[in-house]
Amino acid sequence: MTVVFNSKIMHTNLIEHIKKNVALTDAEKDLISTYFKHQSIKKKAIILKEGQICQHYYFISKGCFRFYIINQKGTEQTLQFGIEDWWLTDYRGFETQQPSNFYIQAIENSEVLSITKNDFDELLEKVPRIEKYFRIVMQKAFGAAQMRIKFLFTMTAEERYHHFNNQQPHFVQRVPQYMLASYLDFSPEFMSKIRAGKGSS
Repeated sequence: MTVVFNSKIMHTNLIEHIKKNVALTDAEKDLISTYFKHQSIKKKAIILKEGQICQHYYFISKGCFRFYIINQKGTEQTLQFGIEDWWLTDYRGFETQQPSNFYIQAIENSEVLSITKNDFDELLEKVPRIEKYFRIVMQKAFGAAQMRIKFLFTMTAEERYHHFNNQQPHFVQRVPQYMLASYLDFSPEFMSKIRAGKGSS
């Protein structure tokens, strides 16, 4: 059965996600929905580039994204992935409205709800309780980033792969091998060896 991701369904999904963390009145639900714009993003489309001002905060309704940098050698380094019901943005760039240091790209054909910085600030003023929701979202994102740093410093490459495969098996199936290798900080060639059971610590 094919699910059609129209704007109404997507806004309902967002409201249900918010309600898991904070209570909302019917009036607040209706108001929140007016601040978010539905966007369809094609596979491989880049929605943020280094040097651009980060204009939007994205709620992913369908699809998969990656958050990455390009280092001095011209190599792409994936820092984060995002899938359904996750939020994604350059947090620092979005807050300061200074040029971004990052890229955001769709890995699959995707559907998102986006909100601009001005609208985000206005929404927090009009619905104060939603600030608690976004605090929880950002705390979880920061916690995940801290754990990733720990794994990079304390696990071997092979251990990182098996840990990620056990914790996030859906990503392994959806994300291209070279992107996953970049996220786990080793080469695609080493990834192939691990998958073939030839990796070594």
